[in-house]
Amino acid sequence: MSHVEVWNLHVAYASRKGSPVHAVKGISFAIPRGEVFGFIGPNGAGKTSTIKVLATLLRPTDGWVRIDGIGVVENPGQVRRRIGYVPDTFGVYEDLTAREYLHFFGAAYGIGRTRRHGLVRDVLALTDLTEKVDAPVDSLSRGMKQRLGLARVLLHDPDVLLLDEPASGLDPRARIEMRELLKELKGMGKTILISSHILHELGQLCTRIGIIEAGEMAAEGPLEEIYRKLGLLRVVHLQASNLTGEHLAGIGALPGVEGVEREADRLSIRVDEARLALEDLLAAIVSLGARVRMFQPEAMDLETVFMKLTRGKTA
Repeated sequence: MSHVEVWNLHVAYASRKGSPVHAVKGISFAIPRGEVFGFIGPNGAGKTSTIKVLATLLRPTDGWVRIDGIGVVENPGQVRRRIGYVPDTFGVYEDLTAREYLHFFGAAYGIGRTRRHGLVRDVLALTDLTEKVDAPVDSLSRGMKQRLGLARVLLHDPDVLLLDEPASGLDPRARIEMRELLKELKGMGKTILISSHILHELGQLCTRIGIIEAGEMAAEGPLEEIYRKLGLLRVVHLQASNLTGEHLAGIGALPGVEGVEREADRLSIRVDEARLALEDLLAAIVSLGARVRMFQPEAMDLETVFMKLTRGKTA
């Protein structure tokens, strides 16, 4: 059983004019335990509505959602003990310090005062906010507030994290810090759903993606599987100490190699992985007599996937 399951989810709102707005139109996806699911789509695509249903804050119009096998509509209290939800806006807590903020939410989770002290210390250390423990929340930068929001939801050690645009509005340094924190949480075995517009960074974090547009799922599944279905080519950078024209011709003639380009200090090889696995490419290059010093496949380009599968529509 997958850790998070969404089946035929529909969400509709009543508009000001009276007619319903169909924000989510029958999407389905599953997230296995311990994986990171990148939820991608333009503004208005239905990402936040879906996440709010998962967080038990919005009732679906149709379909069902389960976390750990528990229905979010049928047993919202049980689900809330298993999830941590970080919305795309922080909220206003002008009169609280970071310490007071975390103790307040720890008490809301039913954590006793004695135990809270240690937990607050631990989550501040994990999110690199120890030095800001007595700083007013309102004085923190946006990046620090985002990390404090993560510290808050980690107090009760949830299995599932629902993160709605956690890197939105962050400067480059803060985005890097957030990415490294998410990698650490992934290493701790958390199941993470993360929506974001920063596609390059999602490609580095996620094991699966879902691309939603106008309330419908355009593609869903493991990254490599989606790349193969779209026929996207992988670029591999190669350095060898003895490359000759004969080596280049031999590499270019391999089934699955779509092109070879010589650059200043390396070759760039475009490979169709559906026809030639990277391991087999390396073995073939070595068998041609090349003395390989570097064999570096590029991370696949999630932006290319997004542009191929979407048309710029909103729900």
